[in-house]
Amino acid sequence: MTNEELKTTLGELAATAVIDEADANGWLTANIDASNWLSFAQSLRNVPELQFNFLFCLTCVDWKTHLTMVYHLRSTMHKHELVVKAKLDRTNPEIETVAHIWRTAEFHEREVYELFGVQFLNHPDLRLLILPDGWEGKKPLLKDFEDPINMIRL
Repeated sequence: MTNEELKTTLGELAATAVIDEADANGWLTANIDASNWLSFAQSLRNVPELQFNFLFCLTCVDWKTHLTMVYHLRSTMHKHELVVKAKLDRTNPEIETVAHIWRTAEFHEREVYELFGVQFLNHPDLRLLILPDGWEGKKPLLKDFEDPINMIRL
């Protein structure tokens, strides 16, 4: 499937999604509303022409005014790739988990939860993954995080 065909198919799946042109690496980006993420993710995985069966990167970006979830997907069967972005409210960031769709999301979501404070709704085991006890709720990768011991200021 070419990027143009992929763009058309994605547009049909999520009419409100904004599909950006391919970047220098040939990647299309779908910008979606966080409330539509779960149904869109299920379609990406299950629609036969798409079959995005590999979630290989999931991260978050702090823009100071909002957070953006970023998902990198690949279809190992059709050899196409996609970036999906969802804008989150910075004061109450939450989005549905996709751990039941792509198992790799379970640990990636736990990492984003502890480092950015994103609540992954219906996650099977949302708890600290990397940081030691006592770091609950500190969100050290947010740009306004201040560490009084190491005096980190961004």
